[in-house]
Amino acid sequence: MDRVLKALGAAHEGAVGVLLADGSEPGPVYFDVGSGGDMPSSTVWHAYDGRYARPRAALLRGSCACGWRGAAEYPLDWTTLSATQPLYEADVDLSGPIADYEAHLSVIRDAAVALPAGLGGLLSELVRQLGGLFAEEPLVALTRSRSSWPYSSEAATRLRPPWQACPAW
Repeated sequence: MDRVLKALGAAHEGAVGVLLADGSEPGPVYFDVGSGGDMPSSTVWHAYDGRYARPRAALLRGSCACGWRGAAEYPLDWTTLSATQPLYEADVDLSGPIADYEAHLSVIRDAAVALPAGLGGLLSELVRQLGGLFAEEPLVALTRSRSSWPYSSEAATRLRPPWQACPAW
């Protein structure tokens, strides 16, 4: 994984998404494991196989945790798929949805703005120094950070320790 996508983390996790026959995107599938307080669920594409009263997927498409959904839809041919065999055991071609998701990632990667060469190093050094200062001298670090974004020095002077902010203490 390249550093841009690594920095984005879970915000751009991809999956093969499903659509039902009516065109809607189903919610999670719940698995009844008997009694107990925990009800496991899943949104993985092969859980929508129509078995055990689960919804049956009609179409596959690429999807991303950021909300992006692929425009291309890839039909599942249920005439060739077994009604009793789990979908993950069937020979389902996932190359289309996966390619669409990878195209989405390339758009995200291309849209990411790189920091100027020296600025990244300066920001890393600032974070390192402030981290050390907070560990050694927290009040000095607070004073130094009062004028830095996102806190104006006026807002920082209004900050009070929690024992002063809560009258019940």
